[in-house]
Amino acid sequence: MAEVSNKQVIFKDYISGFPTDADMYITTSTISLKVPEGSKAVLVKNLYLSCDPYMRPRMTYTTDSYVDSFKPGSVIEGYGVAKVLDSGHPNFSKGDLVWGFTNWEEYSLITSTEMLIKIPTTDVPLSYYTGILGMPGLTAYAGFYEICTPKKGEYVYVSAASGAVGQLVGQFAKLLGCYVVGSAGSKEKVDLLKNKFGFDEAFNYKEETDLVACLKRYFPEGIDIYFDNVGGKMLDAVLLNMRVHGRIAACGMISQYNLDKLEGVCNLINIIIKQVRMQGFVITSYYHLYPKYLEMVLPHIKEGKIVYVEDTVEGLESAPQALIGLFSGRNVGKQVVVVARE
Repeated sequence: MAEVSNKQVIFKDYISGFPTDADMYITTSTISLKVPEGSKAVLVKNLYLSCDPYMRPRMTYTTDSYVDSFKPGSVIEGYGVAKVLDSGHPNFSKGDLVWGFTNWEEYSLITSTEMLIKIPTTDVPLSYYTGILGMPGLTAYAGFYEICTPKKGEYVYVSAASGAVGQLVGQFAKLLGCYVVGSAGSKEKVDLLKNKFGFDEAFNYKEETDLVACLKRYFPEGIDIYFDNVGGKMLDAVLLNMRVHGRIAACGMISQYNLDKLEGVCNLINIIIKQVRMQGFVITSYYHLYPKYLEMVLPHIKEGKIVYVEDTVEGLESAPQALIGLFSGRNVGKQVVVVARE
């Protein structure tokens, strides 16, 4: 079969500090739109790509992580939504829509299909499967309900609260009847948290000189649940404001990803004093909950009880800047790259 051109985003080499344009480049190769004879691979046309904070650690070489580092000179990998063009796998057929692990290119031949999930419904925007109905949504669900074991009326704090995961955690907590405060890095995002996502309160952490006092102001009785997306100084301040038997879900630490030397946390003794349970988690351990999650969240979306905000850019060539922008807080909501519309 004749080959077609395939635009790709290539990872140049391992980095330290913040990623820049120079760390990725666009190239064009060719690809056959037919799965090799006898292969169980799936050939897809990528429609939407997801920019996620966990991708930054993959740009630094490490052997001590739950996900491999990117390989210099190779196509960047990430979550996306795609349409199956050809399949040698019995679980996927031509025309299927899927979400899961793919490559940052127009067409991908996916040989490891364990991380590929068939999209069950298309009566919501397809791009939602990069976010609320994909990995970030399941992350929010598992982290909040499974790790934090919330109860009605508890005091909940969410950092990086306007991001793909945080905006959902806050809304889940409100549906449960909790008091919810979120932090973000701009007035626009703070307004979004209070006026669109229904948080009780929100603050711009960049305007606060004393995070311990700030949290005490919003949580005079202390924090029952902290959903941590940032780590570092914020985590340290939270530890001084936790209530007895509080829970902390360590989901991400975006404040640390671009540092050559990680910040220390000084207030860990409060985990003992206040009998706090802090647990890290990786979403691949919770994929079995996906059907249960969909059953819960789809009715809420259709009834307008949960809303979701996306920040979309058009074209594969926009992907590097979109990813870089995550680490300066440029995006408002879930960062999505539109490669093609079905």
